Amino acid sequence: MKTVLLICFATSLIYSCGGESQNKNLIYQNIIILSDLSSRLDNRPQKDTDEIFKIIDRFKTECVKPGEKIGDKSCITFSVFSEKNAASIDIDKIKNLGEKQQFINSTGKYCNNGLEQKLKELKETVGNLYKTKRNKGLDLISLLIEKIENESTVKQDKHLTNGIDTTFIKFDNHIYIFTDGYLEYMDKKSNSQFYFGTKEIEKVRQFCIKNGVTANKALEINNKLGLPPYRSNQNKLITLHIMETHERDKNLIQQNYKHHTGQRDNEILEAVWRKWAKESGFKKMEWSKY
Repeated sequence: MKTVLLICFATSLIYSCGGESQNKNLIYQNIIILSDLSSRLDNRPQKDTDEIFKIIDRFKTECVKPGEKIGDKSCITFSVFSEKNAASIDIDKIKNLGEKQQFINSTGKYCNNGLEQKLKELKETVGNLYKTKRNKGLDLISLLIEKIENESTVKQDKHLTNGIDTTFIKFDNHIYIFTDGYLEYMDKKSNSQFYFGTKEIEKVRQFCIKNGVTANKALEINNKLGLPPYRSNQNKLITLHIMETHERDKNLIQQNYKHHTGQRDNEILEAVWRKWAKESGFKKMEWSKY
């Protein structure tokens, strides 16, 4: 009995000396940039690369913060929808803290092959693909689903335990999609599941006019006007950014629109995308027009 009491006392003494657990919560960024590289790029001034370069620059200054931050685990990836990842910088893959900081600060053995050089190469990859590749029509949503489900695009939260201390590591997953917003593709006859073209836009527009409602309300009233959701446990970890959306019904010379406010292509497409993203369980969706 005395032996048991001594063991219990010794155990409690060890824990009391060790103190309470010091848990940490750390958040890092996982940025995925996807471009459709559609033929729209030949008809309009090039804006995609400028915006992509801004995202890359923010990854450096706001996420990784060379010279300020220690032990970052953020990741940035660029890919086109029709192919695997074209370029990626995943700082989490460097496990040794000393080497990680050398890479981030482009010092030591990473003097000429660190973060600064890799970001430069990433921009070069983006620029070269935009100059040389075009896709006439892709089933964007199907390809997006495939990338999320099969290409390890999304980073999962994890935790590391050291004795009684636990570090909880969370990743903010952001997918930036550079597209005109239209969901038209070449093989509609074989699979029209996520097709949403001129005919489908016009159906929503006429419903709005007939019933005196907004596009959001029209999709709420008549579920058949939108797209079928695709639910996945991965989606709840992702913020979608639909970028560089284009308005075909806008006259760029005269700067006027073919349709009234609330019935324009871009407004209808935004409503369709938002409803699909919400019903598919995405964490958040942002729509950008520039």
